[in-house]
Amino acid sequence: MRIFDPHIHMTSRTTDDYEAMHAAGVRAVVEPAFWLGQPRTSPESFYDYFDALLGWEPYRAAQFGIQHYCTIALNPKEANDPRCTPVLDELDRYLAKDRVVAVGEIGYDSMTPEEDEALARQLQLAVEHGLPALVHTPHRDKTAGTRRTLDVVRESGIAPELVVLDHLNELTVGMVLDSGCWAGFSVYPKTKMSEDRMIEILKEFGTARVLVNSAADWGRSDPLKTRRTADAMLAAGFDDDRVDTVMWRNPVAFYGQSGRLELDPCPDEPGRDEDATFQGNSIRRGGA
Repeated sequence: MRIFDPHIHMTSRTTDDYEAMHAAGVRAVVEPAFWLGQPRTSPESFYDYFDALLGWEPYRAAQFGIQHYCTIALNPKEANDPRCTPVLDELDRYLAKDRVVAVGEIGYDSMTPEEDEALARQLQLAVEHGLPALVHTPHRDKTAGTRRTLDVVRESGIAPELVVLDHLNELTVGMVLDSGCWAGFSVYPKTKMSEDRMIEILKEFGTARVLVNSAADWGRSDPLKTRRTADAMLAAGFDDDRVDTVMWRNPVAFYGQSGRLELDPCPDEPGRDEDATFQGNSIRRGGA
């Protein structure tokens, strides 16, 4: 089984996670830029973070046989902080990078005027750069927030097939698929979406334009939820082809619209180069 996790925050995960993911069949990931739990206090902290998403983290993933791409944006939570909004003026130079396959995460957290402005502005950047957009739907008042997001997407002029609305549930999936956008689901241990609920959604709505991710981060989350969902699909009677559609071909199709997704043949073993370094640093610790 091959798995592409289209939304996972590997900066906050360990090398043990990378090893477990590879053993479970994960061969590619997309890491969206997001907030770090503790608020940033200056734009410069974003730039160091973006640079790590483009350099250190792809190197670290490659040591475990996993191909790493990212999305870049000012996240909706920090769009409310005037110390952070100057980042919007610097996004162009990052969105031109080869490993950036979308603008994201953008969207709503509390549905403030500041978030309205940041969302509209970054959707315009996606149009200008010819990139897809990864849109975060709010965890509070999700139905109203999803409707509002779809309105802004329509007003932006971006093609709906270039947009995925993420963190959806049973109440929001229908309106998103009807809009022509992609539908994203984050499977979590305690919140958001469970494997069983995901199976029922796939039974009702099918596998077209559906992305399933773990959204694993620094909180309670599980980077193997994509594999657990794939196993649940098989147990529920989905055949191997439909599992491959959801777990591999759909993420490839969505992010492939960027023109930058170049996936190498996936090896059976990580094939780690113990001597490989990134700017003089490596994942090794201790003596040889």
